[in-house]
Amino acid sequence: MSSESRTLVLLALVANAIIAVIKFVAAAISGSSAMLSEAVHSVADTGNQLFLLRGTAVSRYAADTRHPFGRGKEVFFWSFMVAVFLFVGGAAVSFISGWDHFYHPEEPQDLALNLIVLGLAGAFEYGIAFRPALKEFNRRRGGKSVMRAIRDAKDPALLVVLFEDTAATLGVSLAAAGVITAHVTGDGRWDAVASMVIAVLLAATAWLLAFETKSMLVGEAASRENRSAIRAAALGVGTVSSIGRLLTMHTGADRILVTMDIDFEDGLSGDQIESSIHDIEAAIREVVPNAANVFIEPNPPQ
Repeated sequence: MSSESRTLVLLALVANAIIAVIKFVAAAISGSSAMLSEAVHSVADTGNQLFLLRGTAVSRYAADTRHPFGRGKEVFFWSFMVAVFLFVGGAAVSFISGWDHFYHPEEPQDLALNLIVLGLAGAFEYGIAFRPALKEFNRRRGGKSVMRAIRDAKDPALLVVLFEDTAATLGVSLAAAGVITAHVTGDGRWDAVASMVIAVLLAATAWLLAFETKSMLVGEAASRENRSAIRAAALGVGTVSSIGRLLTMHTGADRILVTMDIDFEDGLSGDQIESSIHDIEAAIREVVPNAANVFIEPNPPQ
């Protein structure tokens, strides 16, 4: 995780913890199901930030005999756990609460309190967490489309914060709509409907996070741009005649494993081939600094 991503996670952690307390107090006073769903959502988000911080800390452990390539994939595992926790702790609880309140509606009350709390929550979510995350995401994606940038992103912390706070910002709007409609119509079931819609939103967010982190967890290759840069760097070494198999895999958010078969020019001695391998490794790391582990296999001469 980069320093920018860590800062985003810490900001989101503080914002969500404060918001969760405020929402629970408002839910207890007003009896709003949508407000309770939003409170549970904020608790889930707070736990998710702790998951990410844990994954980041463990992913920095040095390589050892049990983990020869380090433990960089820990951050992918804990990001996947974020999706699980968001689904179970957020979506499921919110839907059950909304379902119960739909069949046992309560009289809407304390409209002003709910709207004040939701307004404060929206300001916290947008200003402290969502806006910085969106700014960082736009900086990294450059001219890529949003979906292409999401697919190419290898930093799960940024994606988690961005997705969570997008859902949180939309959730605040949905909760406000449910509270206002319930108050205007005098029918508390609208509040329950808002709670269930928020649950669906959280479930969709959880599924998207799980889908994106699963690929990294099971062993996603480096991007096409990085693979092309690696191939070009190797071919730029004068003693290389051609490249056979090139395999890459992310072993962490900022670590890439590279293995490749190289055909060297005829007539090279063993020492010359060894020297060329060192040159290839240096050239690869110059263009792709994240290439933490590079293994070159020279093909036998024909």
